[in-house]
Amino acid sequence: MSPREALRGLGTLVRADLRRDRVMIPLWAAGIALLYGSQGPAIDGLYATQEEFDAAAAAMGANSAFVAMAGPARALNTIGGQVTWQATAFGALAAGLMSGLVVLRHTRAEEEQGRDELVRAAAVGRWAPPAAALVVAVGANVLAGVLVALSLVVFPLAVADSVALGVGLALTGSAFAALALVAAQLTTSNRAAGGLVAVVLGASYALRAVGDVGGGTLSWFSPIGWYQATHAFSGLRWWPLLLTVGLLVLAVVASAALLERRDIGSGLWATRPGPARAGRTLAGPVGLAWRLQRGGVLAWCAGLFLTGLSYGSIGDDVGSLLGEGGASSEMMTQGLGVATPEALTDAFYATSLVMMALIGAGFAVSSALRLRGEETAGRAETLLATGLSRGRWAGASVLVTVLGTLAVVVAGGLGIGIGYALVTGEAGAWAQYVLPALVPGAGVLLLAGLARLVLGVLPRWSGLAWAPLGLAVVVLFFGELLRLPGWLTALSPFDHLPLVPAESFDAAPVVVVLGLAALASAAGQLAFRRRDVG
Repeated sequence: MSPREALRGLGTLVRADLRRDRVMIPLWAAGIALLYGSQGPAIDGLYATQEEFDAAAAAMGANSAFVAMAGPARALNTIGGQVTWQATAFGALAAGLMSGLVVLRHTRAEEEQGRDELVRAAAVGRWAPPAAALVVAVGANVLAGVLVALSLVVFPLAVADSVALGVGLALTGSAFAALALVAAQLTTSNRAAGGLVAVVLGASYALRAVGDVGGGTLSWFSPIGWYQATHAFSGLRWWPLLLTVGLLVLAVVASAALLERRDIGSGLWATRPGPARAGRTLAGPVGLAWRLQRGGVLAWCAGLFLTGLSYGSIGDDVGSLLGEGGASSEMMTQGLGVATPEALTDAFYATSLVMMALIGAGFAVSSALRLRGEETAGRAETLLATGLSRGRWAGASVLVTVLGTLAVVVAGGLGIGIGYALVTGEAGAWAQYVLPALVPGAGVLLLAGLARLVLGVLPRWSGLAWAPLGLAVVVLFFGELLRLPGWLTALSPFDHLPLVPAESFDAAPVVVVLGLAALASAAGQLAFRRRDVG
């Protein structure tokens, strides 16, 4: 088969995929650009003098946990160096996640749900569907890279280095897209392919982190390390990106070769047969709900724990890092009185707990919407055709969401406590942030309850369930900076909860927020029981 025949219908499929992703891709690209573009204004004017900036940069570069989290410390006493240091590692991960979602959405997911066969029944070449997915993913990364470069040039920062960050991001994300295409050829299910993509991203980040803390050798085995090796704003060099281009080409060739060796609808790795009999835990809806979500719960707990560990590793050296006043200081203190260094430390970690709760809300909302995925995949009808009632099925999902959410926020608080104890030497400090982490957890449960209400009332518009979380993020990160009106900030549940340990615990607002969460969830359950499934 000639390449022309193998790619027949490519243009039509690209247009179809772009139409499906016409909202998702611009949102991802804008979010990644905001990650980069927001760093410059946040840092500008943060430090009163260059000497203060130099001292903070030295403290950051000397902290191994910071280096492992963000990357090698270069030119941290400049705005460009800070932007590169704070944004590149996480920007590359975000681009990788976007790429994996786009590629798997249009390849393995389509095969798993049987739509790929319908497409291939037309005059479509064998390589056209995966090639279209890769073209769309590369285009999404190019869009993100262009927006990143523009956001930095407009600030303004040096044009060449800004463009290098944008080009490097686009190439790194495209390389991860090609690796996701390889994963789609290996596995049978979309979930397994997504797990492989997550492993690749995690390994890339871990190799870069260990390499940067050590001698730097392992960083050269990571695409993220290649991206940061361009040394933007600290002696720009372009040649490390050739490694990224090489990986991209190699992964594309490998995915094409693997595609030729497998049957459409299957993967090269045979599916492992399950046991002849299910365990006792799968005899009821709770066991099934836990089995379906346990991987997500454990992954989110591990992620929040590591995030908390990085925050806790700052110890009590908060003042030198935040500087005197500035947008970052205002955000991390949330208007609290910080007359003493101890008060500043408490305010910083109280806000950090809210920030990690907002990250954990990603699990809570997605877990609450899990039933929608079962509906659209057609598995809900099979379950409900048995003696299982809608109420028991949905109630089991609620239980897993609630317990999983509490586990995720506690893991974040535990990570902060252990990190703080390791740095300061206060052995008893490891547990002092666990219970305070449960306070913003009440707000996360309210977001999950609202998601369940949307699922029950407007299932076709279940994406609206993410809007309250987006509002809460805007209020926390930009509320003080943008001087948002009080009625708008009051819509965030976290605005009403006490910032423990910076403030004394007050049970009244916590009980009210939990009550609203219970009401929203109950209303969603009632609406779900009254509407058609699917």
